[in-house]
Amino acid sequence: MIENNYILISLIPALPLLGFLINGLGWRTIPKNIGGIIGSSTILIAFALSLLVFLDVKEGATFNVELFSFIQSGNLSIPLAFRVDSLSSLFLLIITGIGFLIHVYSTSYMHEDEGMVKYFAYLNLFVFSMLLLVLGANYLVMFIGWEGVGLCSYLLIGFWFKNRDYTNAAKKAFVMNRIGDLGFLIGMLLILYHFGTLSYADFFGQVNAGTAPVTSSVYNWIAICLFIGAMGKSAQIPLYTWLPDAMAGPTPVSALIHAATMVTAGTYMIARSSVLYNLAPDALNLVAWIGCATALLAATIALKQYDIKKVLAYSTVSQLGFMFMALGMGAYTTAVFHVMTHAFFKALLFLGSGSVIHAMGGEQDIRKMGGLGKHMKITQVTFLIGCLAIAGIPMLSGFFSKDEILAATFSHNKAIYILGLIGAMMTAFYMFRLYTLTFTGKFRGTHEQEHHLHESPPAITIPLIVLAILSIVGGYVGLPPVISESHTLGNYLSSAVTNGALHHLDHSTEWMLLGISTVIAIVFSIAGYAAHRKPAFAPNTGLAKVIENKWYVDELYDAIIVRPMALLSGFLDRFAERNGIDGFVNGIGKSVWWGGDRIRLFQNGQVGFYIFMLVIGMTVLFAISFFWIG
Repeated sequence: MIENNYILISLIPALPLLGFLINGLGWRTIPKNIGGIIGSSTILIAFALSLLVFLDVKEGATFNVELFSFIQSGNLSIPLAFRVDSLSSLFLLIITGIGFLIHVYSTSYMHEDEGMVKYFAYLNLFVFSMLLLVLGANYLVMFIGWEGVGLCSYLLIGFWFKNRDYTNAAKKAFVMNRIGDLGFLIGMLLILYHFGTLSYADFFGQVNAGTAPVTSSVYNWIAICLFIGAMGKSAQIPLYTWLPDAMAGPTPVSALIHAATMVTAGTYMIARSSVLYNLAPDALNLVAWIGCATALLAATIALKQYDIKKVLAYSTVSQLGFMFMALGMGAYTTAVFHVMTHAFFKALLFLGSGSVIHAMGGEQDIRKMGGLGKHMKITQVTFLIGCLAIAGIPMLSGFFSKDEILAATFSHNKAIYILGLIGAMMTAFYMFRLYTLTFTGKFRGTHEQEHHLHESPPAITIPLIVLAILSIVGGYVGLPPVISESHTLGNYLSSAVTNGALHHLDHSTEWMLLGISTVIAIVFSIAGYAAHRKPAFAPNTGLAKVIENKWYVDELYDAIIVRPMALLSGFLDRFAERNGIDGFVNGIGKSVWWGGDRIRLFQNGQVGFYIFMLVIGMTVLFAISFFWIG
C-alpha cells in the first residue's frame, strides 16, 4: 500500500515542516492554544503515517522514494531521496511517537510563555530535521537533517535568549557540534572520492562486493571521520560538555534532545553504516573505548550534581556511552535496542523532572526538595518506574537492553565488560539518590513553595503515564536467548543492519551475566536510597569536590583552548587586521584622497595658467619624442 503511494512517505516529514511554516510565519498573531494544536496535530498525523509505514515494512517491504534530482554534475547524481526500511521505520515511530507526547506536554508546560507559538514552530522544525536525517537515502540528505537538528537545538536551547547564560549554552552546543560535523563532512568527501557516490545502496554495494580499489586503512579513516561527527552529536568524549549545558532550554526541549532524537543521531548513523564499520576494526575499537570512557566519566559526575536536570543530562551522556560500547562490539541492533528503551525511560524522567520543576515554581536544586511524593503521586510513581528501568531492575525495559550490551562486551572484551558493570553500578546509585532526595523524606524548600505544591495537569501527567507503560513493556521485543531464542527487534532489523561477528554465549554464562547485573542493579539501587534517606548537605571536599565541579573539564578547555584562541584572536585583530589589512586598505584610500587633493590645485579656473601648462606639456612631449624615441 505505502510502496505504491510515495506521497504518503513524503508527508511524514512534510507535515512537521508545514506546522513550522504556519506557526513560524504567524507566531505573533496565532493564539497560544491554536499554535499548540497545530504543532501537536501535525506530529500526530505523521506518527499515524509512520505506523502505516512500520506495518508495511514489517511485511517485508523495503524501498526508496526519489523526490527529485538534487545534485547533477557529470557522472555524479545525488537525488533528494528517502530510504524506507526496518531501521528508518523504527526511528520514525520513536521520533514521531515521543515527539507527539512532548508536544502535548508542552501545551501545558509552556502555556504561560509569551513565545509559545514560536516555540512550537521550533519544535516542529526540529522533528522535520530529525525525520529528514533518518529517512535520507544518502549521506547528503542525512547531513542536511544533521545540520538542521543542530540549528534547531541552538534555537531551542537559547529559547529564553534574554538570559546571557542560556545564549552562551546555545552557542556552545552549536560550536561543539560544528567541530564534529567537520569530521562527518570529511568522511563524506572521502566516500565520494573513493567510491564516487553518497548513496547507501551504491556505497554499501561496492563495499560488500569489494569492487572499489581501496585498502583497509581507507575504511578505517572513513569510519573514524564519521565517528567524529557522531561524537559531537551524541556527546562523546571530548565533545560532550555542550549537552549538560543544554539544560538551559525548556524542560520539554531537554526531553526531546536528550531522549529520542538529536543525541541518538550518532548511534543511528553508525548503525546505518554497519557494512562499513564491519570492515574497520580499528574504528570499532576506538568507538568502544570512547564509549566506555564516556559512560564512566559522565556517571561519576552525575553522582555529585544537585540540579535535577543536570543529573539526568549526565545520565544521558553515560547511557550514550553504553550505546557506543555496543556499537564498538559490532552489536548494532543492541545499540538500537538501547536507543529505543532509553527513549522511553529518559523522556519519562525528563518530563517527570519538568513536572517537579513546574510544581516547585522553577526550582531545580534537589537539596531544596524532598517529600514531593505526598503531593505528586502520579509524578512520583512514573518517575520511580523510570529510575527502575534505567537502573536495570529485572523485567523493565532498561534491564533487557543493558544486559544485552553487557553480554556483547563480555563476549568481546572483558575489560570493557568490567568497566561497564562499574558504570551500571553508578547508574543505579545516582538515580535512586535523585529519586530519594526529590520525593522522599521531609520537604526542604520554603514555606511558599510547599504551599503551592500540587500534581501537574493532565496534559503533563498523561504523557508521563504513557511513557511509564512503555518503560515497563518496551524491553520485551528483545528477550535474551536464555528466555527466548527469537529476538523480535533483532529479526526485524536484520534486513537493514548487519551485525559484526558476535560470539554466542552458552546459557549458563547468560544466566551468570543476568544474575550479576541483577544483583548489581538491586544492591546499588537500595544503597542509593538508603544513603540519602537522611541527607546532610555538607560542602564537598577532595575528590567529591572535583566530581561536583565536573572534573574541571570545562575549566581545562577554557585554559588550553578558549583563552589561547582569544589571545590569538586579539593579537591578529590588533596587528594583522587593524594595522595590516585595514591599514593597507585605508592607506590606499588615504593616498588616493591625498593625490586628488593635490591634483585639484591645477584646476584653478585661470585660462592663462591652462595655456602655460599646455605649452609646458607640448615641450615635454617634444623633448621625450626627440631624446627618447629618436
